[in-house]
Amino acid sequence: MSIEVRNINKQFGNFVALNDVSLEFAQGELTALLGPSGCGKTTLLRIIAGLEHADSGQILLDGEDASARHARERQVGFVFQHYALFRHMSVFENVAFGLRVKPRKERPDEAQIRARVRSLLELVQLEGLAERYPPQLSGGQRQRIALARALAVEPQVLLLDEPFGALDAKVRKELRRWLRRLHDELHVTSIFVTHDQEEALEVADRIVVMNKGRVEQSGAPQQVYDHPATPFVFGFLGSVNLFHGRLQDGVLDAGGAHFPSSHGPDLQSEQAVGYVRPHELEVDRYSPGATGLVVQLRRAHAIGPLAQLELERDDNADLIEAVIPNERFIQLNLKAGETLVVRPKRLQVFTDQRAG
Repeated sequence: MSIEVRNINKQFGNFVALNDVSLEFAQGELTALLGPSGCGKTTLLRIIAGLEHADSGQILLDGEDASARHARERQVGFVFQHYALFRHMSVFENVAFGLRVKPRKERPDEAQIRARVRSLLELVQLEGLAERYPPQLSGGQRQRIALARALAVEPQVLLLDEPFGALDAKVRKELRRWLRRLHDELHVTSIFVTHDQEEALEVADRIVVMNKGRVEQSGAPQQVYDHPATPFVFGFLGSVNLFHGRLQDGVLDAGGAHFPSSHGPDLQSEQAVGYVRPHELEVDRYSPGATGLVVQLRRAHAIGPLAQLELERDDNADLIEAVIPNERFIQLNLKAGETLVVRPKRLQVFTDQRAG
């Protein structure tokens, strides 16, 4: 099932949760709604599910306006962050619940229900736990049972609200991979909410970055990461160094260091900001006549394949963070207090209007 949201607006009192949001979700696609707390992503998910109503705008399912449809009529499965399992019911009965409460004309018989539940428990790799109760399960197992229960009614759309937010880092990583494999097998149109950038980049076919009730950017994970449309997207998708300066003839003058930018020479600006990720900085020992920004090494953290460097500028601007291969760090034999020079391998510049 394809989903389209058109010009959705939603306020809670004076708080604007969604401000004229329009998006399309292709059939069979796994999309991540990514953004900080309060940006509107969960509100949008609940409006698609029919658990909230928009103040204005439309929800279209397969091209038909479903804005007035009750949640039960939208063929949507919803998975909550905190599982929402029935503690007094066994795993089997939790998964069977949606089938048992269907209207009599649509309800499968008992044999069909048992077969469907067994199939789903095999799918989520928990077939041996049918008779256990939720308090007897780990967090990761409970989340998989919640997903099986959502899938029991054969939804056309699967919506997941921070599905792994209550789990520890190791379990989250395992379940992320498992969800991706499950989606590739089922091809159900799926939307999941997260504020975890790594989660979105690893799992989703497409990422929608939201901020203050608006969509900042939508696209494939690699596209959004490599070509952020706004300063907010750049900063939200991982660590970033900011170089404030003046843009002229396609070159950013930042504190006396001149960095070529991706902008053409026709763009001039009195105020501009260069954005560089830590791994996009070249680091060398300083020598007279070296080009780049002169810095001092304040601290190095070299464990595993990468070395993280904290670098201090002479002008007391913000610290610069650089990440280099550990082999390069060992080769340079760097010590705290040494004078170094850094140069961006790639620089994305936002002029004052877009960086503000």
